[in-house]
Amino acid sequence: ATSDAADIGTAKFATSLIKGVEEENDLRQAVNSACFWSEVSGTAFYKIVWNKEKGGVAAEDEGETVFEGDADISVCPPYEIYPDSLAASDVDDCSSIIHAKAYPVKVIEDIWGVKLKGRDVSVINTDTALSGGGYGYSARKMRVFSDIKKQHELVIERYSMPDKDNPEGRLSIVAGNALLYDGILPYKNLHSEGRGFPFVRQVSINQPCCFYGMSIIERLIPVQRAYNAVKNRKHEFLNRLALGVMAVEEGSIDLDNLEEEGLAPGKVLIYRQGSTPPFMMSPGSVPGEFRDEEDRLLAEFVNISGVNDFLSTNTLKENLSGIALNLLIEQSNTRLTSAAEEVRGAVKKIGQHILRLYRQFATTKRLKRIAGDNGEIERLCFSNSDITSDDLVFDTENELSDTPASRKSMAVELLKLGLLSDENGRLTDGAKSKVLEILGFGNWESARSADELHIKKARKESAAMANGGGYEPEETDNHALHIEEHTRFIISSETPVNDNKRQKILDHIRLHKKYQRLQKEADAISAGNNK
Repeated sequence: ATSDAADIGTAKFATSLIKGVEEENDLRQAVNSACFWSEVSGTAFYKIVWNKEKGGVAAEDEGETVFEGDADISVCPPYEIYPDSLAASDVDDCSSIIHAKAYPVKVIEDIWGVKLKGRDVSVINTDTALSGGGYGYSARKMRVFSDIKKQHELVIERYSMPDKDNPEGRLSIVAGNALLYDGILPYKNLHSEGRGFPFVRQVSINQPCCFYGMSIIERLIPVQRAYNAVKNRKHEFLNRLALGVMAVEEGSIDLDNLEEEGLAPGKVLIYRQGSTPPFMMSPGSVPGEFRDEEDRLLAEFVNISGVNDFLSTNTLKENLSGIALNLLIEQSNTRLTSAAEEVRGAVKKIGQHILRLYRQFATTKRLKRIAGDNGEIERLCFSNSDITSDDLVFDTENELSDTPASRKSMAVELLKLGLLSDENGRLTDGAKSKVLEILGFGNWESARSADELHIKKARKESAAMANGGGYEPEETDNHALHIEEHTRFIISSETPVNDNKRQKILDHIRLHKKYQRLQKEADAISAGNNK
């Protein structure tokens, strides 16, 4: 919200919390599953709820374990979600939404404590099947079919937004002839702690005034049908060229025998004396229009789908450098830009849901293990009061434009311009290691310098001294950076109220200044001896 150190610390803490939750829920795999559904059917949904059976153990009583609870992220196919209006442009624009899913009766009993008889439930499933084509061609295609699940029951969850009759919204859950739950909306996942739906929508291509998106496959189907028609007719012509067409004078030969046995190699045709002997008609050649139409349809495939095999041409291979080829490979998938933005928008909303769920349910102090940017494993101790904001923005550009190849190219240009060298025109060890990491398998964000590590160490020391701990400056410390960070901690809103702790940090700063002064004197003496 501001440049204050407290807000910066809160932003870093919230970012680490979101990364930890996403890693625990394997968000990358969830995004892949959602992209499969959005690309095939046009739409996919994420469901972000608070699971009381996750998290660390909070207490144990008489053999029963009570967990802290944690955020749970799952993917819902589009056929499980039913909005009240198909003209709604997003989830939050609906007045009510139904989530219908078939569960085994044992799972229903474990979750809601209601025992049901169970029945055969018809569900939608996907599979690949062998599809036949013309002239002996075959291929596998994705098919959606109806399947039967035994000992299941359909659970219907109806979420209703707050209104005059239900100021806090309403959630009703039924399965079979049993009411599993009927009460207020459980999650405050809207802005300003408003109650809303625990769903995030992701589409492949947005359609105006339509709740469900359009898939790329839907746009390719007409082109595929036209392409198949051209291919079939072309194969018919090729078959005619290979088999040939025979002209026979009526009554000159036995047509029944010719039709049954055909023209086998070495076959002797007997024709009536005085009649015209049978002959093969000129087959001609395949018209150029077939080839032109086929190429045009393939070009339309490339324009719509974004799949471009441009490396098959030798001209590109011979006349372009490796960096240029990498850039062309990454930029050839321009069709993915809109779909990637939809994924980024969905992930951003998921992060907001995570922070709002923790702000609602993490009422007591808890520990969460996260991985830092430099590979260190850290433990965060926090509660909901530490989450003061849920406004999220992306701190990097779109991954399709900000790619490793573009970063490597930029690093090479910076080296050529000399912007990474010191005042003597030499490349320092820190800059050299950073450039080598960028040019290899490294990452721009993970290329950390020693100064950043000193700053992080100073922040840890300040937080520890504010909690009553003690630290002594070390010889390896960068005293100037430590003094700056400890001073920023003192004058910011994170300043400890306790005067004794404040005095401890001030004494620590004085020791840094003392060691810094002694280091300067030692350097001056060493310089004089060298002269």
